[in-house]
Amino acid sequence: MIAAEGIRMRSEMRDQVQAGAPWQAQVPARAQTRVRVRDRFGSAFTASVSALFFEAVIGSIVFYVWMETQEVPALGYNLFNIFFLFVMGLIGVAAGAVGAVLLSVAVVMPLVAVAGWLGRTVSGRDVWWWIPLLAAAGGTLPGLVAASMVPAGFPENVSSGLIGWFMGVAALGVPALVVRRLVLPDRPRVFGTAMFGWVALYGTLGVVVTGALAGVALYAGIGYEPPRLTAERLAGTWSDGNGGRITFTADGKVTADGVKTFGFDDDRHDAGQPCTGAGTWVYHPGDGSWSQNVGVSVDACVGSLGPWEVFGTPEHPKLYVLVGDPDAWDLYILEPDDHPREEPVRD
Repeated sequence: MIAAEGIRMRSEMRDQVQAGAPWQAQVPARAQTRVRVRDRFGSAFTASVSALFFEAVIGSIVFYVWMETQEVPALGYNLFNIFFLFVMGLIGVAAGAVGAVLLSVAVVMPLVAVAGWLGRTVSGRDVWWWIPLLAAAGGTLPGLVAASMVPAGFPENVSSGLIGWFMGVAALGVPALVVRRLVLPDRPRVFGTAMFGWVALYGTLGVVVTGALAGVALYAGIGYEPPRLTAERLAGTWSDGNGGRITFTADGKVTADGVKTFGFDDDRHDAGQPCTGAGTWVYHPGDGSWSQNVGVSVDACVGSLGPWEVFGTPEHPKLYVLVGDPDAWDLYILEPDDHPREEPVRD
């Protein structure tokens, strides 16, 4: 009897569902909304993780282009450096995936939930603009803390901080807006696999377009190039900022005063030795701005004194040599001496 009664009740409920499910009218609307949201959580979470991951890839491309515009010397790469960069790239992909999962759980999904609650409480309905508003408010406190740590007189750092704040708000706001549309009660349900396919399609398209634009920009010359110098421009005094100076004259003579030369001591440790003496110098223009260098020869100096490579800006060029292990990318830098040493006045 009990089994038969249970079968009859289940049959009646199935008939009610097929007839329009009048029993749902007895379930509160908010409870139905929570059920729908819970049913769509898988696709929404997949969309959030996928969107954040592709945002990280696109951001990496943009960051690479930005780095190419910065003032950096020409540092050589060997097979070890290339292998290291390849391994770091794989680690970066894995870290990006893990970070996307953590950000989705800790930030994006709570952001959507809180924005929906505020919309229903304050506005009486779920409105989209609560998401960017909350994302902007959440990034304000870290932005103010970072701005307070910037010394006075550094407007470029402040503007960079504001740009970073805006990009962070956009990076979190876009996945949250996508998730919001998926969990709306009147939206058709989309399974996680289908959502991943759509996000992967559009994400890959975004990566390809960003990469193509980056390639065009770099080909057009947006990347950094060292200033093109001449022998006349090099003539003068250059300083290492720690008392070492080297003076180039227009007739090819050079005078070193406490400038460091680098070699290896008896224990094969890199050692900088101060050098003072006179010699000659010559400017090699090379085939372009990256291949130019300055050759210096001072007989009194022990160790290497060049050749000096060029980087910096046209307004403020710099000379450098690699110090010690080339893989360490340690530099010894000379800059134009704007305050030449005053010689003592003799009676």
